[in-house]
Amino acid sequence: MTKTIIVAVLLAAAPARAGAQDPAHLQKLFEAGQYQQVVESTPPEAAPEALYTAAQSHQKLGATEQALEIYRNLAARPEGDPWRLIGLSAQQLLEEQPDAAVESAQQAVAANGDLAEAHFQLGLAQAKRQAWPEAAAAFDRAAELKPGMAYAHYYGGLMHYRAKRPDRMANHFEQFLKLAPEAPERPEVIQIMRTVRGK
Repeated sequence: MTKTIIVAVLLAAAPARAGAQDPAHLQKLFEAGQYQQVVESTPPEAAPEALYTAAQSHQKLGATEQALEIYRNLAARPEGDPWRLIGLSAQQLLEEQPDAAVESAQQAVAANGDLAEAHFQLGLAQAKRQAWPEAAAAFDRAAELKPGMAYAHYYGGLMHYRAKRPDRMANHFEQFLKLAPEAPERPEVIQIMRTVRGK
């Protein structure tokens, strides 16, 4: 009887734990600026997508070493796994190796061109090199593959703004504001759009 109760309790708790680790749920927390909650909800055995979001949350919190640890763990995944290359690129970016980061991200895209996060990481690496059109193209592709990825729109908007493409910038920023209404970057985005539109 006691064993049955324990099993029932564990099964009842499982969906809550799974929900907390769900990459889409974590992404929503991240988009709302709930970085600490993302970090606390992501165990080391979580899916790579969830770990990637947790590492980005550590970065937002200024915890570079913790972010690096997660990226190194992703980079230790098996050969042929695009997440290994995404993790390696993110690690290289934090270690101020933008050229190597671009190369690793390009390899991740080559390994799985349908993985939005591979293009997103390529965009981050290209942005670090101030290659605005290339970064914009990478974020465009990430947003195309995963339209609900708010930060692909945010960074895509920034890159198009820097690449002097206000039309493309406005499209991305409008999507970002719809997808992430509680994002900490919201006031900045609204200000840029007002400036560009002369309002």
